[in-house]
Amino acid sequence: MAKQLNQPIVSMKGISKEFNGVYVLKNVDFNIYKGRVMALIGENGAGKSTLMKILTGVYEKTEGEILLQGKSVNFQDTKESQDGGIAFIHQELNLIKDLSIAENIFL
Repeated sequence: MAKQLNQPIVSMKGISKEFNGVYVLKNVDFNIYKGRVMALIGENGAGKSTLMKILTGVYEKTEGEILLQGKSVNFQDTKESQDGGIAFIHQELNLIKDLSIAENIFL
C-alpha cells in the first residue's frame, strides 16, 4: 500500500497561465496523492484559485500538462472534470443571513 501512496493521482507539471501577456502562474508543479491530505497555501493573488480553475477546466492553461492517474487530460469544463472524479468547491465569502450554517454551506 505504501507504494500506491507515493504515486500521484493528479499531477500538474509545468503549468503556466497568462492573461493578456501577463503570467499569473509560471512553471508550477503540484501533485495530489491518494490517502493524503493535501494543502495549497499562499497569499492572496498567489495563483491558488487559478491553478484549481485550470485543473477543473474553468481556465485553459497556457503551458504544461495535467495527468490523471498517469494519463494526460485537458478538461474543457467542470462537467468533464467531475466526470473524471475531480471537483472544486469555490471560496465564497458572502453569507446569507437568513440561512443556517448548513444551508449556507450547501448553497
